[in-house]
Amino acid sequence: MSIVWDVLAYFDIIHDMNSWLFNFPIAGLVLPLLMYCLYRCKVSVRQHYFPHLHFFTKLNKWRNLDWLLNALAVTLMVGALATPVMVDFSDPRNRNGVDIVLSIDGSGSMNASGFGEEGSRESRFEIVQKIASDFVMKRAQDNIGVVEFGDFAFIASPITYEKEIIAQMIGYLSYGMAGQNTAIGEGIAMGVRALRDSKAASKVIILLTDGEHNSGSISPKEAIEMVRKNNIRLYTIGIGIKGEFDNALLAQLARDGKGKFFAATNAKELQEVYDEIDSMERSRIKSAPNILEDHYFQWFLASSLLVLGLILWRRRGVL
Repeated sequence: MSIVWDVLAYFDIIHDMNSWLFNFPIAGLVLPLLMYCLYRCKVSVRQHYFPHLHFFTKLNKWRNLDWLLNALAVTLMVGALATPVMVDFSDPRNRNGVDIVLSIDGSGSMNASGFGEEGSRESRFEIVQKIASDFVMKRAQDNIGVVEFGDFAFIASPITYEKEIIAQMIGYLSYGMAGQNTAIGEGIAMGVRALRDSKAASKVIILLTDGEHNSGSISPKEAIEMVRKNNIRLYTIGIGIKGEFDNALLAQLARDGKGKFFAATNAKELQEVYDEIDSMERSRIKSAPNILEDHYFQWFLASSLLVLGLILWRRRGVL
């Protein structure tokens, strides 16, 4: 079962829902052979001599029904052998993904407009809120947390699998909640703290800023050491006009954090950045080796026995 589950998870076939699966789907390979045998193989029948054969002329129309009943009984038995189950993929213990922290710059400069489409009055922070919320809702198999930083940093939402709550929390944030300056080191360090209790094999921080490090008691160098010590991958995103953010620092932090640096001058480019990170971070990580499943093979088996009983009853009536 675990192999089937891993294959489905790898190709992103399973989502946040209940799904029908078979523990032993390979059993279905015998079904075509059995169907062929039912259709082609002859069944030895005891001969009975009766002078008035015209009494049995109506039996011919039931021959197809007999074959269909036999085929149904065989199909149900093979289905029971394959062991159908209903797997609860909505349970957090069955989640298959990475633990991610979005560290978002909430300094005063994030109130600047002109980052969206031409004529848009939305601020950078409002645009980031929408794109980040969309990113969160796409990550059905992950646990996600949110950090906002300015003069200092705070955890707006701890690591959780409740995507709707995270998206709502991002919507409640506003620029200036953590001060007007930009403490990049604090933003990274608080992301590490949010991931402190994570048991995931893959942990990621995505830091977004439109400025330069100019505040906080933790330097970017100290923060990146924390990232490396805790085996966390760091992506950095600089937004705004070229020269507003510290391109060199963000690129160095991403290299040291075994991640990647991105720059976005408008909302469209920022959306593409998050889409690229979304495609890159598709690790098959399981938070716990636990699968909640309800077995239904007994219904297939019981149904096949009922059909077999009907077949025997019909044969007894005929013979």
